[in-house]
Amino acid sequence: MDALWMVSPLLLVPLLLWTSTTFAFYFKKFFYVAWMMFLALLAIPMSVAKSGGRDIENMRIIRFMVRHVKYLLGLRMEVSGQEHLQLQGPYVIISNHQSSLDVLGMMEILPDRCTTIAKKELIYAGTVGLICWLGGIVFINRKKTSDAKSVMSDAAKTMLEDQIRLWVFPEGTRNQQGDLLPFKKGAFHLAVQAQVPIIPVVFSSYSNFYRRKEKQFNSGTIRLKILPKIETKGMTSDDVSSLADKSYQVMRSAFLEISDSIAQSNGPTRH
Repeated sequence: MDALWMVSPLLLVPLLLWTSTTFAFYFKKFFYVAWMMFLALLAIPMSVAKSGGRDIENMRIIRFMVRHVKYLLGLRMEVSGQEHLQLQGPYVIISNHQSSLDVLGMMEILPDRCTTIAKKELIYAGTVGLICWLGGIVFINRKKTSDAKSVMSDAAKTMLEDQIRLWVFPEGTRNQQGDLLPFKKGAFHLAVQAQVPIIPVVFSSYSNFYRRKEKQFNSGTIRLKILPKIETKGMTSDDVSSLADKSYQVMRSAFLEISDSIAQSNGPTRH
């Protein structure tokens, strides 16, 4: 009888996952965060053993550890334009930013010698913050514009000296409004200073499976579209605004296209 009482809550979980969208939402959110922290705990000693400390090569370990997580959450990735990442040397990747689930799409296509720029607060996120630091992630204080500009300037030098690629979210914050927010200029200053190309990456809307306000987190599909590079050679700081506008327009067009195609073909799915 005691064993039955112990097993009963475990049997209840699958039932609640199927019948309650709110329970499924919080359960999946909790599982995602907890599992990512556990994976980071495993990746930390592996990274130290491989590289001795902070090194962009540790992103390979992070990429390997994270790639299976999409299956556990019932998500499927569809990638197009992979050939546009097959460039030699450094470049800047820019993408739209909807939630922490973006990490899964990022790790699906992350090229070698590529890390990202993230908000400073992330470094305090336990094991996840530590593995991000070990992976060479560049942290910026979004509240201090002068600090952010200084970091971007240093990052441009590092890109060229160490031949690395950087992933930036130019919206600057998470956005689930069904469209793109206006782009901040940091990523474009970075690319122009380093005179390296920009490669836009677009994630389709998560609204077919993930709605935070409605507390829904179902199975679903994420489409990633990698767009052709945008050159910056010969550009100066005077060209940054037009470069940002051009990038915004091509990404917004791709976002609406792939998001509409998912809505038409799949629609909302059950968890």
